Amino acid sequence: MGQDKKKIQHRAAVLMLQGTASDVGKSIVTTALCRLFLQDGYQPAPYKSQNMALNSYVTLDGKEIGRAQGVQAEACGLPATTDMNPILIKPIKDMYSQIVVHGVPKMQMSAMDYRNHFLPQAKTIVLDALDRLREQYDIVLMEGAGSPAEINLKDRDIVNMNLAGWADAPVLLISDIDRGGVFASLVGTLELLEPHERARVKGFIINKFRGDLALLQPGLDWLTERTGIPVLGVLPYIPELRIEAEDSVVLDELQYRRQKEKEIDIVVIRYPRISNFTDFDALGWEPDVVVRYVSTADELGEPDVIILPGTKDTISDLTFLRERGLDRAMKEQRHEREVQLVGICGGYQMLGEKLLDPYAVESEIKQAEGLGLLPLVTTFAKEKRTVRVKGTAAKECPLRMGENKETGLTIEAYEIHMGITERDASAGLRSEGYRPLFVLNTDLTETKEIEDIKEAVSSAEEVKTRHLEGCGAADGKVWGTYLHGLFDNDEFRRAWLDGLRLQKGLSPIGETFQAAVYKTQEFDRVAEIVRNHLDLEQIYEIIGSRNKQMI
Repeated sequence: MGQDKKKIQHRAAVLMLQGTASDVGKSIVTTALCRLFLQDGYQPAPYKSQNMALNSYVTLDGKEIGRAQGVQAEACGLPATTDMNPILIKPIKDMYSQIVVHGVPKMQMSAMDYRNHFLPQAKTIVLDALDRLREQYDIVLMEGAGSPAEINLKDRDIVNMNLAGWADAPVLLISDIDRGGVFASLVGTLELLEPHERARVKGFIINKFRGDLALLQPGLDWLTERTGIPVLGVLPYIPELRIEAEDSVVLDELQYRRQKEKEIDIVVIRYPRISNFTDFDALGWEPDVVVRYVSTADELGEPDVIILPGTKDTISDLTFLRERGLDRAMKEQRHEREVQLVGICGGYQMLGEKLLDPYAVESEIKQAEGLGLLPLVTTFAKEKRTVRVKGTAAKECPLRMGENKETGLTIEAYEIHMGITERDASAGLRSEGYRPLFVLNTDLTETKEIEDIKEAVSSAEEVKTRHLEGCGAADGKVWGTYLHGLFDNDEFRRAWLDGLRLQKGLSPIGETFQAAVYKTQEFDRVAEIVRNHLDLEQIYEIIGSRNKQMI
């Protein structure tokens, strides 16, 4: 194709990536192709009409979409928009989900109500979003969900073959050979498709292959002969893949994979409704840190840090902690040894005294006792807060940092939460030695914080546009915040880790890498692997067959 490929002048070409099952690698392959097409001189954009995920992403205008589409937009060099994922389904509990439309929570529905009452109106929503993307970009990479052969769901499908038909999109079908049965999965999926759907499948991609390709080749030849559809490539299994995952199923591998011991041991509690676990990816990339995911008290060991991550159902996952004895084990460790207890978002709420849910936003339980480690009360509100924020560490920030790093650290992060967390008036936050963590540059809405902010910032002018965030014990052993993406801030992450090193009698090591640069390099690395193992000429021809102006 070369560098002289012409830019598309009108409606963008489309290419759809579907899978034989969930977690076969659709999102990663889509991300790699986004990067690859960008490198080849096109402006691609990602698109997933309907996504079910707890790991979400906040756009620049404060809207919520699936994490995978946010990451794919970054691979395209674009700011993410809600057109890239117009419908997001966030499971709350069994059979019930929060429905987010163009980044805004609209309703809570059962699976049956969603199918019967929402899906009939969803076609217009998803096609309007796709049309807007096709008017702006050169290639739109459409990602399917689950499998196109889910017979019970096909009649009201808006994310797989029906969508491919509406968009007149060619389809590449991806299967994961690492889980076994790859030929049965591909052929079986085709057999369950209608003839007009099967005609849309223009190629197979086999993912996560380990071994000698020569031994696989007879099977590939048989597959093409049997189906008449070419195998466009066999992608290798990529160890230590460092592109943010969306589905918590990836934690299965992380939880049970044996890891080398390192100088800092960080444990993340994996409860059933864990969300935004990618908050801790950058910690795991550090050379002196091991991040472990655990679900029982026996797995805790003797870590330096125990993190309670985000959750879509704080009260239910708090119950899970108690049923597993994790609450007692954490408190015992806090009293018996040097360990930090950290809460992020829902985990922050758990650290407080009480959780109130008067409108049944997250649970039918109206009130629950928290862990009682921070003097806070959380009330779940009807409106969700989704916003990107910038700020600095507060003047008396209690976090244990590396040398000369206690104040002045700047951060960028984002918030996604339904709860409003306030001091428990009866506990006397400041008199008991608890302090705010950050001063954020957003509109001040709670005037009762003004006096505290005057003590936490340097000038009177700053009071008008800043507010306090987070809470920590004066000794730095317990702290919590609503800020997702906090550990993606290089200076903050390393200062906090070096504080842990000093606590253990180890020398600080300073900055080791830049997370944003690391992410860009990983996009390029994975794109290069995919480029070397896919028949791109044929893929360009498949796309070009739908839009001759492309070639």
